[in-house]
Amino acid sequence: MLAACGGGGGASGPAGSAGGTANGTAPGSASSSATSSAAPTDIPTQPQAARLLAQASFGATSADIDHMTSLGMSGWIDEQFAKPQRLHRTYVDDIVASSSTAATQNNFFESFWQQAVGGEDQLRQRVAFALSQIFVVSLQDSNVANYPRGVASYYDMLASDAFGNFRKLLEDVSLHPMMGLYLTSLHNEKESGNRIPDQNYARECMQLFTIGLYELNQDGSLKMIDNMPVETYTSADIVGMSRVLTGWSWAGPDKTDSRFYGGSPDANRDWMPMQSYPKFHSVSDKAFLGTTIAAGSTSPEADLKVALDKLFNHPNVGPFIGRQLIQRLVTSDPSPQYVARVAAAFADNGSGVRGDMKAVIKAILLDKEARPDVPAASQGKLREPVVRLANWMRGFNAKSASGRFLMGSLDDPLTQLGQTPMRSPSVFNFYRPGYVPPNTALAAAGLVAPEMQITGETSVVGYLNFMRDAIPNGTGSSRDIKPDYTAELALADTADKLVDRVNLLLMGNTMSAGLRNQIIAAVNSVAISTTNATNAATARKNRVNLAIFLAMASPEYIVQK
Repeated sequence: MLAACGGGGGASGPAGSAGGTANGTAPGSASSSATSSAAPTDIPTQPQAARLLAQASFGATSADIDHMTSLGMSGWIDEQFAKPQRLHRTYVDDIVASSSTAATQNNFFESFWQQAVGGEDQLRQRVAFALSQIFVVSLQDSNVANYPRGVASYYDMLASDAFGNFRKLLEDVSLHPMMGLYLTSLHNEKESGNRIPDQNYARECMQLFTIGLYELNQDGSLKMIDNMPVETYTSADIVGMSRVLTGWSWAGPDKTDSRFYGGSPDANRDWMPMQSYPKFHSVSDKAFLGTTIAAGSTSPEADLKVALDKLFNHPNVGPFIGRQLIQRLVTSDPSPQYVARVAAAFADNGSGVRGDMKAVIKAILLDKEARPDVPAASQGKLREPVVRLANWMRGFNAKSASGRFLMGSLDDPLTQLGQTPMRSPSVFNFYRPGYVPPNTALAAAGLVAPEMQITGETSVVGYLNFMRDAIPNGTGSSRDIKPDYTAELALADTADKLVDRVNLLLMGNTMSAGLRNQIIAAVNSVAISTTNATNAATARKNRVNLAIFLAMASPEYIVQK
């Protein structure tokens, strides 16, 4: 089993075909949230609902499956769009106020797990997590680590903008002080003598957050000239963009030199958007991506608007960002047709609006390539460790004894999960969207499997050991987080019913007959005493623990279909 898990692939990519979404509407167009008017194909079976929940939430629950089967897929998504947001920063502030201690990274992790496991706005939770792996800010950075409250607010911003417009998301990311710290655009000064503006954010904003390295067709394929890809920007474009990004620093009641450099800190500067300091803004000409801001411009706000508008309207953004969101939610290798349909929704939500994130999300989740009853063998993605743990917590109604979900860092791949929210090792995320595991069948097939970049012998063993302990005993500090197996224990005497419930909650009924039979046989090997009630109760618990562990250890679960 260990070898199988270590070699399991997360690639995908059945050929898609042109057309609309699963319920017959064009990507990004309006769809009814009322059950009575939903198209018949929009009302899912329980397995179909569980599979959509695996993509659009942190995991299926019995209640969510039943709710979606009555509301319909489009109706469920519309309902999720309307759910109110709960702020992580508020939680951190409340903990600090009640304990009279400084905020810590663990306070953010607690809030993350509270909302990932118990939040009613599950679609927002899952999309925000996806965005956090595109617009990366990391607590592993020594500067960012000093501001856990700021990181909580950065994550709040991603969650808020997840259902807004990409243009606003891009601006909010660009002006958040945590991004300013992480990619060194905070107190970035104009050129003077031998000093030049910092180019870090200017480069990564183009390379990672908007247009990528090479020009794309709308289906995500590379534009080629003389059999060579066409670069989207040059070093001169980085220089021009870096000048645009000068003159921004900490927010506060004034714009003194001291505040620009970090003195006289405002109590809320860790979450308030950076403010402009015209004195430090470049007045040189700023040429980038075919646009020039003439020399003499003294407004950081006006220059930033020109630059972000240029990036937002670049034809690469739809396929570049759309493909990555597909990868984070649905499948590692979407077909060109799938990418093109999502890019079309980005370009126009059906009402002439570009960048509508709701339209993009609907296009991704309701596309025919995301909703086949029988996923192709090559379709799917590797479930990353954070998602696996959240699946277990949600599927089996985990509760926190303290009410706080006391979960710290999970960085260690040998004894923990090798992944902690907002603790990416670099701006390139835990794994790159184009990662190809070397010397594998995936590589030979020309497929990518991003999550395989953090999958190896150490992390496979670490995950199995972690879940082998957590499933029966709970997890977190002092076993603060424990599952509720009441429903599973009621089925423990009948192995096939127990396994079928686990199959539905964790795998959307995609478990193969072979794996199902293996787990049923393993469960049946645990005899239930007919004469000793205590021994019988223990055996039932062991049966439940075994069924869940064997399912979660299987390559069939590790690869989300």
